[in-house]
Amino acid sequence: MPELRWLRRLVTALAATMALGMLAVAGILWLRLSAPSLPALPADLQLPADVTPAAVTFARDWTVVVSETGDILLFARDGSLHRRVPGR
Repeated sequence: MPELRWLRRLVTALAATMALGMLAVAGILWLRLSAPSLPALPADLQLPADVTPAAVTFARDWTVVVSETGDILLFARDGSLHRRVPGR
């Protein structure tokens, strides 16, 4: 009955691998879901009338908005427009 012994070890190893995989998935979910949320947009942030936002990102001291035309707008923490870099 050496075949059964080999099969029992194989099933045990596969079950242990599956359990470790489940623990890894649970750990990754826990880390991702407990991460801090995004910072809030400044309350006074006003986009110029000709700007349609395509993307928003947060830097240490800036809120960066990329427009549909490729312009990059840098806003200070208080929401004031600091710089506009023309796109394309």
